[in-house]
Amino acid sequence: MAKWIAKHEAPEPLEGPVVATVTGGTILWFALFVVQLPFYGWFADRGQLWWVWTCAAGGFLGLIGIWYVRGREAALKRHAADAAAQARQVSGGAGGAAEA
Repeated sequence: MAKWIAKHEAPEPLEGPVVATVTGGTILWFALFVVQLPFYGWFADRGQLWWVWTCAAGGFLGLIGIWYVRGREAALKRHAADAAAQARQVSGGAGGAAEA
């Protein structure tokens, strides 16, 4: 069997308000969980408790997601700041050598 090779490059990842999006989704999962709690017996009678617990799991996994994307945003900002500082240092060093 031949190895599959992509015919085109992958697109650039979409960047946007990632932290806000994940936070909003987490709030939505927890809200759905809370809304379903009064109907716990109804879900239990019909064997549909997975609806309730899926919302709870989505909320708790969303908390992990918030932690992850906040760390990712901080790392991206640190990387951009380091790259900018390095670029300033390289351009400043080259200008000083040219003047001497």
